Amino acid sequence: MPLSPEQLSEIEAQRALSQPTRRAVSPGIEQHLYTAFGVLDHGFVRVIDYMGDDAAICQAARVSYGRGTKSVQNDEGLIRYLMRHWHSTPFEMCEIKLHVKLPVFVARQWIRHRTANVNEYSARYSILDREFYIPEPDHVNAQSTVNNQGRGGVLEGAEAARVLEILKADSARAYDNYEAMISQDGQAGLARELARMNLPANIYTQWYWKVDLHNLFHFLRLRADAHAQYEIRVYADQICRLVADWVPFAYRAFEDYRLGGAQLSAPALDCVRRMLRGETVDQENSGMSKGEWREFEAALGR
Repeated sequence: MPLSPEQLSEIEAQRALSQPTRRAVSPGIEQHLYTAFGVLDHGFVRVIDYMGDDAAICQAARVSYGRGTKSVQNDEGLIRYLMRHWHSTPFEMCEIKLHVKLPVFVARQWIRHRTANVNEYSARYSILDREFYIPEPDHVNAQSTVNNQGRGGVLEGAEAARVLEILKADSARAYDNYEAMISQDGQAGLARELARMNLPANIYTQWYWKVDLHNLFHFLRLRADAHAQYEIRVYADQICRLVADWVPFAYRAFEDYRLGGAQLSAPALDCVRRMLRGETVDQENSGMSKGEWREFEAALGR
């Protein structure tokens, strides 16, 4: 269970509070404040705070027009223009702070996005909970034979059961030893900062993660992609749903130009022009490598 009854009660108390404010608010994200949205078996994502909305993006973009601006584009049209032409700084005017509970191995992928402010639960100070990520059977995959950092087909039957039993048994044994090492039965016990090193990477940690919208979109473009590792992608998918309610114009533009769009190299664009002229284009006369050609064909749905 991601949250205890006491934590749920605390969240309800937070949500019951209301403050008068002169700051801009986004009704879509206001309804989600503090609510924990479950991810994986013990994880969650919840919004702690935010700044700005779609209007803040437009306000930041228009300030550079200076005095004498004769006309103003509609907000959605302006945001789509900014996204289309890679104007990033207006999106940096919006920020969001998330409370995330996630397995350590997912956190180590996530932290590679260095353009955020992070404060993580301290296992030097506190004792970690006995909570480990154990994948569902349909997410226990073999190693891919074509991608060294990817998954192949799902393991089935006895092999899948064997793997799951190893994960459960190793996690339980490691935590039993962790508890034994820090035990204070009349003795000091091992320091928590040392005892934690014996815990596996599937144990859960928590952090507060604050990021601006431009860098959040970069994170989501990579981690909500179909090729991203499942265990981080489900977090990105949940964050996408929250962002869609927070800044709907910006998120729709992001979906169209980043998540659902494709960037073409100069040789790829030349191939498209040649195809439109009726020429037969293949990998050998495309000017692209085999890998580039496969990606090009995938982008065209061929």
